[in-house]
Amino acid sequence: MSPSKHTWPEGYSTHVVPVIRGEFLVSDDPDVVLSTVLGSCVSVCLFDPAFGLGGMNHYLLADPSEGEATSLKYGANAMELLINNLLRRGAARSRLQAKVFGGSRMSGRFADIGPRNVEFALRYLAAEEFPVVARDLGGAEARRVNFHPATGKARVVHVTGTVEPAIAAPPPPRLSARPPLAGGVTLF
Repeated sequence: MSPSKHTWPEGYSTHVVPVIRGEFLVSDDPDVVLSTVLGSCVSVCLFDPAFGLGGMNHYLLADPSEGEATSLKYGANAMELLINNLLRRGAARSRLQAKVFGGSRMSGRFADIGPRNVEFALRYLAAEEFPVVARDLGGAEARRVNFHPATGKARVVHVTGTVEPAIAAPPPPRLSARPPLAGGVTLF
């Protein structure tokens, strides 16, 4: 399956590339938009605005259980891999900025997962001294996030009702990725 093509609000053509749970993608391609659907999961979008490079991760849980610390479904590993990939591709650590999305309370049985994911992301970014320039966190609705990594622009659509997970598509040539291991519109 190839990435879908549509028009981003600024009027240029884009390739929408899904970022599924437990995955991250990095790109400098001006025609790529990274997209994910979040419930209690969190997505951190990091970008270097001067270099035109950015990436998105999608993690499920803040803290790993025994023996799973290297899984991308956990926040610390998802963050380290995203940051290291951006730096390897030429981003400057001192210029990286963050946009953070997700962390909803999606069900009573697991109501604390979303807030714990949010708390982890904000604590991690503060410790690493990455400024959070935009956020859309918490609540009780799922959200679709579209992130343009070359510019750092993001769009959030709050979704009510059932949400279908994003379907994986092969990345366009200028994307780097690690394969997965296992309402309203707001512009940022």
